[in-house]
Amino acid sequence: GKNFLAKTGPHKVKVIFFSKTGERASPFVRQISRNYWAYASFAFVLWREEESSIWWNTFEVESAPAIVFLKDPGVKPVVYYGSFNNSRLSEVMEQNKLQELPQLRSVTSMELGCDARGYSRAGSDTTIWYCVILAGRLSPELNKMRETIRRVQETLLSDDESNAADTDQSLAPAAVAFRNKRLTFAWLDGEAQDRYCSFYLFSETSFETCGARRDMSDVPRLFIVRYKRNTTEDEAKIERKPRNIWDAMQEQEVDPASQLVVRYNGSDEIPQIAKWVSEIIQDGDSKDLPFYRAKTPELVPEDSEPLLTRSAQSLFSKSIGMKQRIRNIMGQCYDYLGDPRIGPALLLAALMSFGTIWLMRGQQRAHPSQSGQPGPSANEDENRPARRKRAKQGSNEGRPPSITDEEPKDAYQMPLLDSDSD
Repeated sequence: GKNFLAKTGPHKVKVIFFSKTGERASPFVRQISRNYWAYASFAFVLWREEESSIWWNTFEVESAPAIVFLKDPGVKPVVYYGSFNNSRLSEVMEQNKLQELPQLRSVTSMELGCDARGYSRAGSDTTIWYCVILAGRLSPELNKMRETIRRVQETLLSDDESNAADTDQSLAPAAVAFRNKRLTFAWLDGEAQDRYCSFYLFSETSFETCGARRDMSDVPRLFIVRYKRNTTEDEAKIERKPRNIWDAMQEQEVDPASQLVVRYNGSDEIPQIAKWVSEIIQDGDSKDLPFYRAKTPELVPEDSEPLLTRSAQSLFSKSIGMKQRIRNIMGQCYDYLGDPRIGPALLLAALMSFGTIWLMRGQQRAHPSQSGQPGPSANEDENRPARRKRAKQGSNEGRPPSITDEEPKDAYQMPLLDSDSD
């Protein structure tokens, strides 16, 4: 159990099956573990009576067979007792595949509605929706803030379910949006999603939240993103065909949904955070805010898909095609060209190249004079006949022999007769 918990990543739900017989996983359990590998990690534990106190103190498991779901740090484990068939296990996995405060990942962004390329959880007809994101590196400070955001969710849920006379009217916009699935809460791993985190929290102090840990300070930060789709523009959009392949590669398509970001700068008190979220939603729904679209960085997958479950269609990401990958590579090249350090580096490389060529030519010119051999201009005239002789010999080497090449032994010279003689 300890090894399983230590090896499992913090971005996955941990699923533990307890059995009294210690049998291997059935085929439908293996199939479900394969279908939900991106959301959860699975393990089988043999139940022994002498270890029952350990499992009760650790996971609050009374008997076997049972299934335990371990989610966020500090959250009470979810325990199901009894045997499960295929349909029941699938239903339970679908209900518990996400953490209590879901993590914003490449496989969950569309499902949570926190992606400018997708739609709200309420459906594609929703024009405006919101996503509250808690960003930070994995640390005790982040775990404490995640618990605070879970309490905010419970506050909005209880405020929406209570009577109208008992509800706080200042929290009504957020409670209604949360009930209608126009509001989502999620947390983001700022270290693994460095580019995505810096895109929304770009400031002088963003290194305390995004990227690798540089010092001992880890400061989780909270911000809300307002998404808005222009349905008229989506319907009237005409696809323009590129003139050539370079136009197709260089054309940068922005996200279809507009994004407006607001950072939270208040205290960590639950009522104040809930009130701030409600005020942002009220302003976002009532005011005519600017329609600003941009290109959001891609979320980095936390782990690669196992080779056995990889198909030919999953060689490339479902959300990123070959065309988009080439665009990303070209964009990175343009970013490097815009770096001010590129100019001096290229100049240094050119100087070193020219210096190397100059030294090699100088050595070639100095080498014949140092060895005492005359230069090519001094013996040019005397070598010219020898070169002609070698050229003649080389030109006749490949020819077949002729009767005029050699003189026979019994040959003699016939005298020429004078035309005036008899």
